[in-house]
This record gives sequence, C-alpha cells and structure tokens, in this order.
Amino acid sequence: MKKSAAHLKSAGLPSCNWVMTLLFCIAAAPHTTDAVDDSWWLVSPELVEHGQLKMLWQTKLPIRDNEAVRELHIIGDRLYVLSDHNYIFCLDRRKGAVVFGESVAPAGFAVLGLSAYGGELVTVIGNSLVRIDMESGRQREAVGLDFAVACAPVRNRGYFYLSGVDRRLRVMRADDKVQVFQIAAENNSLITSVVADEGVVIFGTAAGNVIAAAPDRPKKLWQFDAGGAVAGSVIKDGASVFFAGADTNVYRLDIIDPVTVRLAWKCQVDGILDRSPAITGAVVYQYAVGDGLTAIDRQSGKRLWSLPEGVHLLAEAGAKAYIATKNRTLAAIDNTTAKVQYHLNCAAVSKGATNTTDSRIYIADDRGRVACLEPAR
Repeated sequence: MKKSAAHLKSAGLPSCNWVMTLLFCIAAAPHTTDAVDDSWWLVSPELVEHGQLKMLWQTKLPIRDNEAVRELHIIGDRLYVLSDHNYIFCLDRRKGAVVFGESVAPAGFAVLGLSAYGGELVTVIGNSLVRIDMESGRQREAVGLDFAVACAPVRNRGYFYLSGVDRRLRVMRADDKVQVFQIAAENNSLITSVVADEGVVIFGTAAGNVIAAAPDRPKKLWQFDAGGAVAGSVIKDGASVFFAGADTNVYRLDIIDPVTVRLAWKCQVDGILDRSPAITGAVVYQYAVGDGLTAIDRQSGKRLWSLPEGVHLLAEAGAKAYIATKNRTLAAIDNTTAKVQYHLNCAAVSKGATNTTDSRIYIADDRGRVACLEPAR
C-alpha cells in the first residue's frame, strides 16, 4: 500500500500518508450495480442485462493523467493490471479487491513476460531476471544477466530457462542462478518461445522448429518442423502442444511418449499469424491479421467459424464464446451453430484479458476502470 500511495503522490495528490491510503482505498474499492450512477460504469447495467450477463464488480484504479492501462493478465485467482508506466495492480479476480499496487520498473523499461511459480511472479526487466512476491508485489530478487533475452522466461521446480538473442537457451539452477548448461537448435535458429514443466522443456524457433528436451540436461527428446516460424508462444496443455505458424497454419501435436510426438492436425487460416492461439477444453481460438478470429475444433482440427472483426477470446461458457472485436463490441457466438447471437456495445473498453479457465469476462479502459462480467445463470 505504501508504493500505491507514492504512485498517487506523484500524480499531485496530498502527501499525508493516511489521506493517501484512504484515497487509494476509495478509488480502488469494488462496486456492484446497486449503489452507483449508470454513467460510472464501463459498460452500462442495461447493456449488461441485455447481453444476459451479470456485473460482478467494477474497480477504479488510481491511474495518473499521463498513464494508461497496457495489459491484463489472469494468473490463478488474481488479475494483474500493468500500466504503460510499469506500475502493476494485483486484484482478487473473484471480488475485485486490490491486493497490492507496486512499481515494478521505471517507465520505459521493457517488462518481458509475466508468469507465476511458487508464490512468485517471474519476469525479465531490462537485463535482469526478476522475482516478485505475489502477495505484496515487492521484488524478492533481481539477477543481472550478461546476455540479452529474446523471449519471456519460464521456470520449473529446479531451473530457470532463458532464451538469448545469441540463439542459445540458457538453463540456470533456481536456487543459486548458476548456469548449468545451454541448448541450441541444430540449425542455430533463434529460440522465440519456451515452455517448461517438471518433465520436459519445449521451445519454438524462428525457423519453425518445435523441440523438446530433458529439463535437467542437454538432451533432445523430439523435434517437429513446421513450414514457417513459430508465431507467439508454444502452448503445452496436457499431452498436447499447440502453436501458430508463419505458414498460416495452426498446429496440434500429441506427445505419445517422452521421445515421440505426432501431428494430430493442422488447420490453415486466411491471414498472417503473429500470435499464439487461446486453448480451451473444446476449442482453439486463433487471430489472423486480415482475417479476424477463427474457432477450431480442438479434437478434429476443423474450422467452426470465423469472425472478421474478432480480435481475441474473452471467455467461454459452455458452447458460447465471448469475443472482443476491433469495433469495441463484445460478440457472443454459439460454437455449435456458428451463429453470432449479439454484439454488445463496449465503446469505452480498450483492454480485455483472455480467460481460458472459467466464464468470467475481464475488461478495462485506459483510465483504470476494470470490470468483471459473468453470464447470468
């Protein structure tokens, strides 16, 4: 809370600590539709009701006049809101209560990735590997790196994995940050995405390779070669691996055993792929530049529908998908019939989180209004 008060102070508010704390609590207090004027809402209660949705909460974060919300991240039961000044707010995503607000880096510094492990957030800021306490937002450790990092870092119980722009994946022990070995693709291509768990580390490259290696030694387990560079991140979900390729195909690979992988399917879409797909239990959602959002059946790889104005998945409830569009609407689509049920006007909304774990919809505007909607039961 002290850092949050300092953040408010820099915006020209009174300096008395107890006043600062009170102002922060008032600004960031979640509200329901019972006690607030309609003009305050990010999406009006009437529109929410029309979309057969329910407003669970809305919070106004203390964003400064020259600052804007940049990203929303869902990690576990928390929603992280990162500003373009590298100030991060952590909210309980069930109730909207602010857990903390902290500056993680000076404005202008690159913050590369934000993942969680063992009660910590892991990221690279500038040229340091940074660990942040998930309860307080305070930095636990910053380890200077003697190489430039190419993509978001990841870790498992024993190791951190960091891809360098020198085309090497460096593996560092988690306890003392000592580098123990390196991995590289045989064709020396840039490693652009890494995912790891206790059993395997998988990375994608700019040459279209998806390579699995042992997590604790430099031993390749298997390799799959796509027709173009891996776009965005490789995603491991159970025994399947999903990724988008620069060859305009979305891929699903199935891991048969530790040293064997097979292509389950690939689905071509009509546009340039520049980011990862979103994966739910039944559907793969992929954005393509110039073609909007395409839904693909997770099991068969067949296209279910395409929405030219679609940008990304917000949430899924049963067979219904809620999609953010470039026209600042929320589109509800039935995945079974491929019919658009409605477009809900969300003109004030500029950011939305992709939620693949439950049906809650998280949206925000540049000025720090953050709201949570849920399909009415």
